[in-house]
Amino acid sequence: MINLYDENRFVIGTVSRERMRAENLWHGCATIIVRSVDGSRVYVHRRTDTKDIFPGLYDCTAGGVIDAGENPGEAAERELREELGVEVPLKKLFISKYVDERTRYHVWVYEARTDGPFTHQPEEVAWGGWMDLDELRVKIEDPDWPLVPDGRAIAGEWLRQVSSS
Repeated sequence: MINLYDENRFVIGTVSRERMRAENLWHGCATIIVRSVDGSRVYVHRRTDTKDIFPGLYDCTAGGVIDAGENPGEAAERELREELGVEVPLKKLFISKYVDERTRYHVWVYEARTDGPFTHQPEEVAWGGWMDLDELRVKIEDPDWPLVPDGRAIAGEWLRQVSSS
């Protein structure tokens, strides 16, 4: 079961993940941008081919759906631990939303600083490695690079904020 949200980011109940996907219901996600300790690189991974949404594509964030009764910070810590085997302090960056024909969710974006080591969750992560910020900017702007569309939007928003600060 996961938290069911309304369009204004309020939890209005719980729903099964299957129903949320089938009916494209509003839900919440916690997303973590994993940067090297010096901040010059971002950890990028390729999703497994068995993922229920965006299988086999690259992603420059870790994270996932907020479980029933869980707050965004708890979800971010859990997702980072599950997907990459990392437990480090998180910095909350911003809240946004993502909507397309297959999914719609509110997203709480966090940053983690670590150089690893990483332990990939085999059901979720097929490969992972570092990418310099400049290379990531180029990849995000390349529509032919097989990046998850929500990750492209969220990372693009993050990079715009990093550039303006």
